[in-house]
Amino acid sequence: MGKIWVLDTETKGTGAHIAPLKESAQQSSGRDELSLFSFTPPARAQDPPAAPEPRSPRRFKVIDVMGNRVLAEDVAASAAVASLEQMRSALDVRIYVWDEPGERWRLLTLAETRALWEFRRAKALAA
Repeated sequence: MGKIWVLDTETKGTGAHIAPLKESAQQSSGRDELSLFSFTPPARAQDPPAAPEPRSPRRFKVIDVMGNRVLAEDVAASAAVASLEQMRSALDVRIYVWDEPGERWRLLTLAETRALWEFRRAKALAA
């Protein structure tokens, strides 16, 4: 009969190695049974999820940085774009959008401001 080899992990951090099973351990009570667990996924909900509420239109506030004056407040996107027509650059304005969950005005990033600025430019080219 051949030797039985086991993975010896008693190396205290230096790594495991394969070692022959000791004769005394082999002749003793034999191998211990492994504890097996079976996991079942949670039951799925029978009702389909409810449709999310439709979002309300975004509201904007446009502030002229150079003159420190409000150009438009609590307006739709089209009115916010129209208020940008009198400005020279996208850097001359600060545009805020109303954040409903936070109940505060959130400053648009420069990329978002430039996107609105491009709508202004497209509107001028269409006219």
